[in-house]
Amino acid sequence: MIPAEFAYRRATSVEDAIAALADPDAKVIAGGHSLVPMMKLRLARPALLVDIAGLPLGGISDGADEVVIGALTSHADIARATVLSAGPLAAAAECAASVGDAQVRNAGTIGGSVAHGDPASDAPAALLALDARVRVLSAAGQRDVPATEFFKGPFWTALGEQELVTAVVLPKPAGQAGSAYASVEDPASGYPLAGAAALVVVEGGRVVSARIGVTGVSGTPFRATAAEAAAVSGASVGDAAREDIAGQDVFGDSRFDEEYRRHIAAIVIGRAVERAVARAQGGAK
Repeated sequence: MIPAEFAYRRATSVEDAIAALADPDAKVIAGGHSLVPMMKLRLARPALLVDIAGLPLGGISDGADEVVIGALTSHADIARATVLSAGPLAAAAECAASVGDAQVRNAGTIGGSVAHGDPASDAPAALLALDARVRVLSAAGQRDVPATEFFKGPFWTALGEQELVTAVVLPKPAGQAGSAYASVEDPASGYPLAGAAALVVVEGGRVVSARIGVTGVSGTPFRATAAEAAAVSGASVGDAAREDIAGQDVFGDSRFDEEYRRHIAAIVIGRAVERAVARAQGGAK
């Protein structure tokens, strides 16, 4: 299908982009792999597209206490980043490597994915598990929104109409930590039927803290708090995961019904935790 008519503006600076967003019918475009399909289906009909692809918002910065991923960093670059894949933030790289196909990973950006708020995308699971913050900028200034507060519902985030996502901030976990992402994908679309990311900290051979983010299952990505508690107590993570999922309004269709997704979600939560613990203990990668 053909999108509805729209105006186009190529932003020359971050300030120029924010000024353009004063138009309430404006939408930001970078890689375009999230917005353009919706425009073709007329599910989105922006009057103005603000192209930020040329702005200096890409790259990964390794700081003492945190890793900052620029909004225009591609999923492929995140997947290849040693600062992520070789350490306790490996879930971020593993999650990026699971996104779509090679074309989508090379053109799609982390900022676009986060701002789009698709409940079936991979990124929210890793952001929730890794205690990420989404950095946004507007004419009023900069603010960091915790991932736990950013995702509100299907295609609904805490991003204001005149705000621009500029980065994703990942704090470096203290102690003996490891993380992992696991998913089962729809072979037709590449989207996860269920995806889970886990971050654990181990002391003396036992898990002392855990964070688990789940995506693809319901309209809002969520923390699997019962499974987190089970990982620490030594109880069955799988049983606790089913308790977490029971409280969710789970997606279902003629191909993959609700019970199947619930079953898959519990499995990927268990896999993510198992691999995160192994990595924290210096085992399997």
